[in-house]
Amino acid sequence: MKKNALLTLCGLTLLSLALYAPSALGEEVIKKETTTTTTTTTNSSGTVSSVGPDMIVIRTTPSASPITYQFSETTTYVDEAGNPVEIETVTAGAPVTVYFSKQGDKMMATKVVVKQTTTTEPRG
Repeated sequence: MKKNALLTLCGLTLLSLALYAPSALGEEVIKKETTTTTTTTTNSSGTVSSVGPDMIVIRTTPSASPITYQFSETTTYVDEAGNPVEIETVTAGAPVTVYFSKQGDKMMATKVVVKQTTTTEPRG
């Protein structure tokens, strides 16, 4: 019986040393830091003035200066129902809404919604 009690006591002592040793030896605890970045996406509606290889120029009102938006491979182009459309549908004169985020001094288009143009035929 004394032998079992001695083995149990030795086992508990070794276990407590194993748990205490890393902090006693000054082992550095690795702390993981997380960074959260908030991106605000806004939108602007208007008419396309021109389209270039990596940018789109929108005129929001007749008196306002045109605004240039950069776009990238991740920019999506959709119609008003959210269906994907080809970039070729974005042409001068097309009404659009551009969703964008500011990255430094550039406005990066994340999504371009091409609105359907309505034409009225004269009644005769």
